[in-house]
Amino acid sequence: MLTVCIMMLLWRIPAMAQPVAKHRLIVITDIGNEPDDFMSMVRLMLYTNEIDIEGLIASTSIHQSKKVSPELIEKVIHAYGKVQPNLLKHEPGFPPAQKLAGLVKKGLPLYGMEGVGKGKDSEGSEWIIRMLEKADNRPLWVTVWGGPNVLAQTLWKIRETKSEGEAKRLINKLRVYTISDQDNSGPWIRKNFPDLFYIASPGSYDAATWSAILHVFPGANNEVISNDWLSHNIQEGHGPLGTIYPDVSFGMEGDTPSWLSLIPNGMNEPEHPNWGGWGGRYEFYKPPFDPKKKWIVPLEEETRPFWTNADDEYTPWMKGKWGRAMVKDTGTYKDNHVTIWRWREDFQNDFAARMMWCTKDYKSSNHPPVAKLAMPEKLTVKSGEIFSLDGSSSNDPDGDALSFLWSQYQEAGTLNEKIAILPAQNMSVIPEVRAPQVDSPQTAHFILKVTDKGTPSLIRYKRVIVTIVPSQREEVHTATADYFVGKWSVQFKGLGQGDTKMIFALEKKSGRITGIIQDPSGKEISKVTDAELKENEIILYYEMRGYQIKLNLKKKDNDQVTGLMNGMYDVEGERVKTK
Repeated sequence: MLTVCIMMLLWRIPAMAQPVAKHRLIVITDIGNEPDDFMSMVRLMLYTNEIDIEGLIASTSIHQSKKVSPELIEKVIHAYGKVQPNLLKHEPGFPPAQKLAGLVKKGLPLYGMEGVGKGKDSEGSEWIIRMLEKADNRPLWVTVWGGPNVLAQTLWKIRETKSEGEAKRLINKLRVYTISDQDNSGPWIRKNFPDLFYIASPGSYDAATWSAILHVFPGANNEVISNDWLSHNIQEGHGPLGTIYPDVSFGMEGDTPSWLSLIPNGMNEPEHPNWGGWGGRYEFYKPPFDPKKKWIVPLEEETRPFWTNADDEYTPWMKGKWGRAMVKDTGTYKDNHVTIWRWREDFQNDFAARMMWCTKDYKSSNHPPVAKLAMPEKLTVKSGEIFSLDGSSSNDPDGDALSFLWSQYQEAGTLNEKIAILPAQNMSVIPEVRAPQVDSPQTAHFILKVTDKGTPSLIRYKRVIVTIVPSQREEVHTATADYFVGKWSVQFKGLGQGDTKMIFALEKKSGRITGIIQDPSGKEISKVTDAELKENEIILYYEMRGYQIKLNLKKKDNDQVTGLMNGMYDVEGERVKTK
């Protein structure tokens, strides 16, 4: 029996992800003001093997200004201690409850700046200094779920008691994410420590990026935040942590986005908030100030830029019932909330699976797949060069079948245009991707999403960053380019819906071919995103109904062309002559 157990353990080892350096985390929470902090603390316990927890500090906020409640943190840890042995059956590294209990600290029961200054040190503020002074070169993340005055006191004391060089060294180690401003010490921190790494969405909660975890949105999977889903997947039948997970009063886990990007899922890169991940995407700028807007904490004009709300444009993918397994939905959505809800089903299923780990054995549970590239994570290519994307080395520790999806995360890169991923985005290997023409070096981010077919389906990712540099080749085939300029009536043969006709209106701008695609009535239905010229041939790239299209057109005579769409469907075209 012992031999069998050892063999099973050895069988599982190759499938596990390579170890990565964990992120250090201190949480400051106004737990007790309403249930959502308690909810987030329950979820955090299930990721204590993925994140190095270095402090759990009870604090005040505008919603709970005169007391702190460390005993509620201890209650969650006590429940965690009952399931920690079972969690270790699934993944290593879950710390003993006693260790986490030793990290519980408290701030002063004072509101905002009343708790900052001489004589205002607390157990919590001193602990943050101690963790910053540790011989550990990793950044220290401080996520603030309530008011940040404990952190403000830490910074005040560092400035008052350390040399300028030492203060700079310690502050440079900090990475701060605050859930909006829940007291008046947040704006004070940003004003007085202009070089501090800081993520925040000042002002209204509903407008904040983090609120996307709990609201209902068109296009999103809203079922995974429903009360029925929480009851079935989190609260009932999942052991002590599920039992203490409270019902929603105002919103589900509004604080969780502050640390979701610290989970090593293959896509998260918290040092680069503008790259996007489970916790959202943020850009570095000074938010505009509107003196007419009011909030529970007085608003004031910001004095410096920091990481704050950014928009994503996203068309959701859905399972295809017939034919291609993954197809794009019909709606496209754009705002800062999209940067979180686009991943919400993924991280909710991850939470549900870990809740199952609390009570079930390894064989009865699902575990994340291992997304693995058979290529470098970073490439440099020239304009017009062909490269491939290869995730075929991915595997699953439970032996589940895998689905793949490649997509370009356009907002994460500097390239301001789409790149065609052909022939289908749901292949493990995309054999040929063509780098577009650029005038200066640009980056394009591609995300590989690997989904297993277990219950619930779990997902891991890989990010490929392609740097595209200008080619030095001279422009050629000018005659060919001039030949294709104009309007072409193109007929696609053998499509599922029968032969289809479209109008391609092509023009030459700055030495490059661009244009629009119209239906027979002249209505614009798409745009040419890229074009490649060859001798007597042009290759056009565009998107249609969520699919990336590659259209080859070859000169037949002065007014006719032939070709192929996506290498499969015959095409014939003729020039539309102007009268």
